[in-house]
Amino acid sequence: MKLFQQLLVAPAALGLLAPVAANAADLNINGVSDYASDEDIEQVTSITQFSDVYPTDWAYQALANLIERYGCVAGYPNGSFSGNRAMTRYEAAALLNSCLDSVTELTDDLARLIKEFERELSIIRGRVDGLEARVGELESSQFSTTTKLKGRTSWFLGAVRAKGDAGKLRKEYNADYGATVFSYDLALALKTSFTGKDLLFTRLRSGNSANAFGGAGFPITSLDYPTNTATEVRLGRLYYRFPVGSNFTVVAGPRMRNTENLGYKPSAYTAGGHPQLDLFSGRLGVPMVWNKATGGGFGVTYKSTSDKGDPYLTVAANYVAASANNGDPNSGGFMTDNAKGSITTQIAYGNKKWGVAAGYRYGQCDVSYGRGTEFARRNAFSQACQYSEATGDFDAAGNAIMTDKRSNADSNSWALNAFWRPSESGFVPSISASVGQSYLGGNYNYNTVDTFASWMVGLQWSDVFLMGNDMGFAIGQPMFAAAMDKGTPDDGNYAMELWYEFQVTDNISIAPGVYWLSRPMGELTPDDKSLGIFGGVIQTKFLF
Repeated sequence: MKLFQQLLVAPAALGLLAPVAANAADLNINGVSDYASDEDIEQVTSITQFSDVYPTDWAYQALANLIERYGCVAGYPNGSFSGNRAMTRYEAAALLNSCLDSVTELTDDLARLIKEFERELSIIRGRVDGLEARVGELESSQFSTTTKLKGRTSWFLGAVRAKGDAGKLRKEYNADYGATVFSYDLALALKTSFTGKDLLFTRLRSGNSANAFGGAGFPITSLDYPTNTATEVRLGRLYYRFPVGSNFTVVAGPRMRNTENLGYKPSAYTAGGHPQLDLFSGRLGVPMVWNKATGGGFGVTYKSTSDKGDPYLTVAANYVAASANNGDPNSGGFMTDNAKGSITTQIAYGNKKWGVAAGYRYGQCDVSYGRGTEFARRNAFSQACQYSEATGDFDAAGNAIMTDKRSNADSNSWALNAFWRPSESGFVPSISASVGQSYLGGNYNYNTVDTFASWMVGLQWSDVFLMGNDMGFAIGQPMFAAAMDKGTPDDGNYAMELWYEFQVTDNISIAPGVYWLSRPMGELTPDDKSLGIFGGVIQTKFLF
């Protein structure tokens, strides 16, 4: 059908194009004559049939799409399109009607296909209805439409033994902690989101590791996962995190942890696999900054914008008070002198393949450091906020009168972390390293200790023997006294571990491992004597 002939049977399309009746003078008689003069012209099937249309024309692609997809563009008998020529409303109506005819043909084809596959479509429709019913049932029976529950339970089977020629100390330690134990840890995480970008995080925790794997005897023997709640279920975390703009994230809550809100974890040794000692995994070898302070607090994280996979910058700072829920200003409070507060900051740059970070933490009195030699623990893990001092006066019985004074104790700590992982698994492992120091302040005598230090290097291999199985080895020195007012401390102690994780299924793994502490008592080790701790454990982890 020619365009002019189509015009005669397209009153509906004409009405849409012309809100008022067209004047006869608007009709391009020459154009109509051109369309109607050649009875042999056919519909254009390719844009290349037009002699005056070129790829450089601004509407070239749009015209090509109309021809190839809908076949509703015609040209003049001379083979031209005359794209710059003025068009009458009659011609526009005729072209629109041609396109409507093509759409009608497509609709007819679609109806034919629907009828031809009516049986198959009916089966699919029934399955969709069944799925909708099942989804509706799940939604009606679930406890929350905004919350996801994720769980982890770990079992620990193993023992520790003291070695060395410090006979009395060795026997006492083995008598108290040397039995084979079988304990557990259970963590249930509730992740709630109200907008899709925020997170209300609640974690319930239970465990019974009242043994060396939980830090009894020497805290440095503690593994990463174990906890001891005497089998009671306790609240481990409760905080709310939400974005502000596209680069900032704010977090606040009565039960948050400083190291979980630094925006970036600069270690490959803690990602995947199953490291043993808490010193190497949860605290990244630098417990002075990564001390895992937990309590009431708030923080903010900045993350720069970058393309996926490219390095990015993060800057984070938070404040956490371990005694935030204590209403006695002499021993607790929130943002008070006795709050046991930690101000932790970190600046990091990297991606999943490599990264570097610098961290700093200011600690108030009574803030715990975590993992170190026994000498370091007794001198720095509990920096008393007050101490007693004689006034110079005596009571009626002749006893010296004492007065409590504020120690003004605090600490300033720094840490440097870096890691790199190969592009493909193989003989070359990922490498993680860290080093840090802490400086004590105040007018309290901490056995003349001024400075503490620690470091570690961790290696991890992926897909060892079987796909998905990892192996790791780490060595370092837990926090030890590095400087004193007088003399040189002999507080050195080396820690090392070796483990292999066998991935049974996607949600079950078994990880046997061993670790060795060469001198956990440090400076307190008797002269000319040795005392080391050997530990072996099989950890089984279930994720659900």
